Amino acid sequence: QVQLVESGGGLVQAGGSLRLSCAASGTIFSINIMAWYRQAPGQQRELVARITSGGSTNYADSVKGRFTISRDNAKNTVYLQMNSLKPEDTATYYCARVRLSDFSPSNWGQGTQVTVSS
Repeated sequence: QVQLVESGGGLVQAGGSLRLSCAASGTIFSINIMAWYRQAPGQQRELVARITSGGSTNYADSVKGRFTISRDNAKNTVYLQMNSLKPEDTATYYCARVRLSDFSPSNWGQGTQVTVSS
């Protein structure tokens, strides 16, 4: 059974940085497409960034140039480095394993809260 466990969220001032981690188990991590999503109160969950097994990345326009997704296959872990954080980045961030067929999420982590104060 696939398990995804996020960590690294917290409270930070605007302009600050955080690094989220997502440790995966129960899957051959190196072949998976992995992604980070976020959901703010009252809003739909949205894709933040995605990384393929080969390291190709995609980002939401709102985070381009500020966030970086990366992966360490030896540690079965995907990361999200978040710099120049803004209050509008406040949300619960979720790690997801993504289907190769249509890029839809197949498994979710429990989420980690990121709060950016102004």
